[in-house]
Amino acid sequence: MSFCVRHTDLPNTSKLFADFVYAHDRVAPFSEGSPMVPESYDAAVARLDYPDDRRAAMAAILRKLNGESQELALFEKPGTVAVVTGQQVGLFSGPCYTIYKALTAARLTETLNARGIPAVTIFWLASEDHDFAEVRQAWGFGPGIHVGAQQVDSGTLDPVPVGDVAPSTYPVAELRALIGELPFGAEIAALVEETYKPGATMSAAFMALLRRLLPDSGLLFVDPMCPGVREIAAPLIEQAIEESARLSARLIERNRELESAGYHAQVHFEAKTSLFFLLEHGMRTTLRYDGEGWVQPGARFSRGEMRSRAASISPNALLRPVVQDYILPSVAQIGGPAEIAYLAQTQVLYEGLGRRGPVVAPRAGFTILDARAAKLMERYALALPHFYDGIEPLRQRVAEKLAPPAVRRSLDDTGAAVGEALDSLSGVLRGFDTTLAESAQKSLAKMRYQLSKVRLKTERAALRKDERAAAEAAYLYSLIFPEKHLQERLYTILPFLALHGMGLIERVYERVRLECPDHIVITV
Repeated sequence: MSFCVRHTDLPNTSKLFADFVYAHDRVAPFSEGSPMVPESYDAAVARLDYPDDRRAAMAAILRKLNGESQELALFEKPGTVAVVTGQQVGLFSGPCYTIYKALTAARLTETLNARGIPAVTIFWLASEDHDFAEVRQAWGFGPGIHVGAQQVDSGTLDPVPVGDVAPSTYPVAELRALIGELPFGAEIAALVEETYKPGATMSAAFMALLRRLLPDSGLLFVDPMCPGVREIAAPLIEQAIEESARLSARLIERNRELESAGYHAQVHFEAKTSLFFLLEHGMRTTLRYDGEGWVQPGARFSRGEMRSRAASISPNALLRPVVQDYILPSVAQIGGPAEIAYLAQTQVLYEGLGRRGPVVAPRAGFTILDARAAKLMERYALALPHFYDGIEPLRQRVAEKLAPPAVRRSLDDTGAAVGEALDSLSGVLRGFDTTLAESAQKSLAKMRYQLSKVRLKTERAALRKDERAAAEAAYLYSLIFPEKHLQERLYTILPFLALHGMGLIERVYERVRLECPDHIVITV
């Protein structure tokens, strides 16, 4: 069983993303066609400019990283296009939506091929990012939806690209202790142990796990830290260096345009913000732009010096998609709400560098319930929005359902009777003495307040008498809105696979519908 929930009913949905999926015409000036319109992809294919020599060079890199496959052979053929998605190389595959991105991209690739457009799915490993804190932790749950997290240390405080971090050990034992008693826990823990080996880089382990989880998805992986990728991207980086002043001004203008339209700028950008990081000595260091050159503590680089280092330059979050779509024959990119927001900014970089961006399509989003959770939600008449105000309001709602019907009816009847009697008395007194009428109104408010206290105490007593119900409220909350996050944004996919088995991924894939932008709730 599954049903849809509009993103506007989910917490923290931005106006830009809501309009992107439900009123795309409003955001048309900030995007390259609607993902819901097939002709948008046709237009992207028609305008694609991807030289044969670049395709051959990228094919060689893909072969080293992925080995031979039908997908690689298809990529090598002129005219083949790419559906691209990606994610930071988070511990144990990162949040569930990593998998949902990959499945959405695979579904779109399947659709394009069925329409006669030869396409492959490419997963971009965001290995250049140097904020290790964002990828070092993985959340999961054990029996009873007992929430737990595992962490890995980088071994350094330096700003090292996270993909190159090679921990001496991964918290596989902690993961096994958490999920091991779930029905398929031992199997999933063993799979992770085979992929997250001591000394493996975060990129290598992440990629190895995704290959095991998604063996039939046809993914081709790209790691921008691989030798050769930067050489292919260098001409575009040089162009961006040369055009930096104009590109920066256009980004600042785009931010104003978004805000004037009632939206937000996902990535803060100001005149001194640099589009580039410097990769040297194994580190990714921040640069600042002063209009004439780029500076970092103890060093300054002219435009010419930056161009000479183009193969050692790492793009920032806004420029990275342009680099990605320069080295790949991209016609579509699958992203989440935050990515779609910053791609609205990035559009001006494509234009400023004489390029056109791909069609941006939203990833599928899911909340996965087991049969027990679905029954509890039905029993207590709960919907997803009931979870978003916190655990205490949820417990209170459960308590309201637990109060004996006769007691609730009696409370309702008493409140109505008292209110009616005092209203009648107030009306009579108003014609006799207004001060007495006002006094009656105050008495009515006090009595209603006291009755509400009685109701609240009754409901709390019902909850105390039924400890099982309190536990059920906690169970549901930890499953659906753990740590005040959407399930898909906190948990990795691993505990769900440990609970339901590897077949869950195919069941999720079956429910990926490109024509439906809603969030989908699945009961397994």
